[in-house]
Amino acid sequence: MKLLSDLFSTDYGLMSISGIVFMLGMGVFFVRFFSRKMDEDARKAAGKK
Repeated sequence: MKLLSDLFSTDYGLMSISGIVFMLGMGVFFVRFFSRKMDEDARKAAGKK
């Protein structure tokens, strides 16, 4: 219980949470971005043949 208390009530705990949330958000963004670019590139390659 002390772990959760430290995580949500201290400055280093809140920075840890914000860092984790930021990294997860960045991961989701990059997966969606690269997936969209790969699909776009596949459509362009299929259209050239």
